[in-house]
Amino acid sequence: MIQNTLTKFSVEKVIQDALYEDLGQNGDITSNSIIDIESEDSFYMTAREEGTVSGIFLACLTFELVDKNLEFTPNIKDGDKVKKGDVIAKIKGKTRSILSGERTALNFLSHLSGIATSTNQMVELISKTKAKIVSTRKTTPNLRVLEKNAVKDGGGVNHRFGLYDGILIKDNHIAASGSIKETILKAKKNSGHMVKVEIEVDNILQFKEAVITNVDAILLDNFSLNDLKEAVGLNKNNIILEASGKINEKNIFEIAKTGIDLISSGWITHSSPALDIGLDFE
Repeated sequence: MIQNTLTKFSVEKVIQDALYEDLGQNGDITSNSIIDIESEDSFYMTAREEGTVSGIFLACLTFELVDKNLEFTPNIKDGDKVKKGDVIAKIKGKTRSILSGERTALNFLSHLSGIATSTNQMVELISKTKAKIVSTRKTTPNLRVLEKNAVKDGGGVNHRFGLYDGILIKDNHIAASGSIKETILKAKKNSGHMVKVEIEVDNILQFKEAVITNVDAILLDNFSLNDLKEAVGLNKNNIILEASGKINEKNIFEIAKTGIDLISSGWITHSSPALDIGLDFE
């Protein structure tokens, strides 16, 4: 089994559900009606375009769940870059089993590699600054742990995983609870000492109110470059500053140059194009 930061326990049910979605109760009726039950072959997973790979662990476990006797031999590891034509892995064993698991394995690998590729492109654009690319909760339902792991494979870092592991006060929280200062005080008072508190602000006036509190981080939503620079200059207590909103390849470097600490992007997890990967008969 390939080692990875993901565990078999954490992802096996997701893969089982995906396999059942494709195979149902009757299995692969195409392969079963055409391929001899004893037939064995070798196939290669091959990159059909340049990118950063993520999801090899998922592909391996997919084939293992279909048929534990299949041999899955990776040629690279998650986080590695590939060029068009590079062999990612070799799969050997019962032909029926390989063809039955093909689509599910490729779906995971292509989708997660697409996220890793988009993340890595953003990371490289700001590599000469101190800023880091951060993922958000804008993920595919039930695939968050996989997609956030793909962000890491692309060189990014993770924000909170869910509503349960970090406090992020947004505009609706402030509207329902009171002022920025009061909302932060309530969050700090009612959470454990290990819980970080971040607040989202929409303009420089709100930032000035937040920056004099004991909040751990401030999210600057849709700030202009000039306002980002002003916020960085006003941040005398070195509170973590995060930029978010309408960030793309054209403006990310200028945003990073302001001295911001984090740049969050929902796009990398919810809209990255899949990396083209195929399964080829040896």
